[in-house]
Amino acid sequence: MSNAGDESLIIVMRRDATAEQIRHVLDRLSEVDAEAHVSEGAHRTVIGVLGDRTRVQQLPWEAFPGVERAVPVLKPFKFVSREFQPDDSVVMVGDVPIGGGGLTVIAGPCAVESRDQLFRSAEAVHAAGAKILRGDAFKPRTSPYSFQGLGEKGLELLAEARETFGMPFVAEVVDPRHVELVASYADLIRVGTRNMANFTLLAELGRQDKPVLLKRGFTATIEEWLNAAEYVYKEGNHQIVLCERGIRTFETATRNTLDISAVPVVKGLSHLPVVVDPSHSGGRRELVAPLTRVAVAAPADGVMIDVHPAPETALVDGAQAILPGEFAELMEQVRALAAAMGLEL
Repeated sequence: MSNAGDESLIIVMRRDATAEQIRHVLDRLSEVDAEAHVSEGAHRTVIGVLGDRTRVQQLPWEAFPGVERAVPVLKPFKFVSREFQPDDSVVMVGDVPIGGGGLTVIAGPCAVESRDQLFRSAEAVHAAGAKILRGDAFKPRTSPYSFQGLGEKGLELLAEARETFGMPFVAEVVDPRHVELVASYADLIRVGTRNMANFTLLAELGRQDKPVLLKRGFTATIEEWLNAAEYVYKEGNHQIVLCERGIRTFETATRNTLDISAVPVVKGLSHLPVVVDPSHSGGRRELVAPLTRVAVAAPADGVMIDVHPAPETALVDGAQAILPGEFAELMEQVRALAAAMGLEL
């Protein structure tokens, strides 16, 4: 990240700033070897600056034509902050938006086990109204002897399901060496809770152009989570979705504790969209529906739900997967809640 002697600055251009005035600011930043990230909002352009404090501060930015104000950024995360971009980011996954006042439902099996299992799940969640298919080909497991996923074969099956049902899909990457492979198939690349602090992986994801779904580490603070997103953003990939999936607390009645307060807190701190994973939060299928309802009411920008046609046979996380019929019933509740919240499903 930045060095101790770096200055983080947000330069807000006036509403009527011309392209020439914006270019003049960028040229001056380049002359002082500062790193500039441009965000073009609906009403004005904002330039995030990272550079040597002495050289950046010596220029009277607010005297530049077209500049409205220059504001130092005090938070450790710079470019994912609301200070850098006041408007909400909308991330496109294929032709499906996440963020911007809507509610996006992601659903499917936790792991791809077979073509039959995947296609039965995909058909059911598509029919019930999910817009993005989930299913992992690589699974980091606590035990080295547990099912680790089908690898590229799983990605091939997910790509086939995408063509059959018209749903983009999200899949996890666990190794920096697999980023290129997963990116060549998936529409949205997921970073799991165990890899949130894998900074080599995050930087690699920042250097490719597929959207990234970044799960919160199960022991991570909100600031640490946003700093992890900064690693991706700083490398050039600004298509980031945050996912609250529960954190480890002293409570043992659930697999994790869903930190629903994180949704409004993060939305106040960052412009990135936030989705909730009610399946991994509670870890039990009877908790999925109530936690989903809470997430919609927060309101989150989306939910990601494990659905399996036969959870008792699942090779991964069967205890938290709901049946297709249960998912269809839950979607009716989600539609009603979304309508009450003014969210477009």
